[in-house]
Amino acid sequence: MGQGILFNIYSLSRECKKDLLREFIRENNLTTARELQLALKDLFAGTLQEMLEAELEDYLGYSKYDYKNKTTKNSRNGSSPKKVISDFGEVDIAIPRDRQGEFEPKAVKKYENDISGIEDKVLGMYAKGMTTRDISAHLEEIYGVDVSPTLISRITDKITPIAQEWQNRPLDSIYPIIFLDAIHYK
Repeated sequence: MGQGILFNIYSLSRECKKDLLREFIRENNLTTARELQLALKDLFAGTLQEMLEAELEDYLGYSKYDYKNKTTKNSRNGSSPKKVISDFGEVDIAIPRDRQGEFEPKAVKKYENDISGIEDKVLGMYAKGMTTRDISAHLEEIYGVDVSPTLISRITDKITPIAQEWQNRPLDSIYPIIFLDAIHYK
């Protein structure tokens, strides 16, 4: 029931949202911020799993166990376990498969392990002068994600050629600059 509570929360009034959130907290017996974070992580994983199942259902054209409406020779073929990195930390999901191997999920693409934008966070920390080991320790502490310094180096190596190209770009000989100043009196 906990997941069903939050699905349509965006279309409700402010008071209804508060009531649903209170019910979610009461249902899951949440007393600390850490417990809330873990509950939201589980909720996120379950929601992501349902999205993947719905994608496969849409792709095949029939719902699970509804063989009467099946109009394709392709069918479900179990799932593959996968760990993805999200803003809530590492999440275990099961990617559904089809027999013909043609299903390409959109929510979590094949070979995609990071759905959080951690690359952008790594680049931001690197740009601020943090070392790869500092970044690795920071990501472990904040997100609970174990990222090796080698992976961080690979991420930052992607941006180095772009940064060097920008630094070595030709500059114009003249740049017009306008300074504006104002005083506001009441």
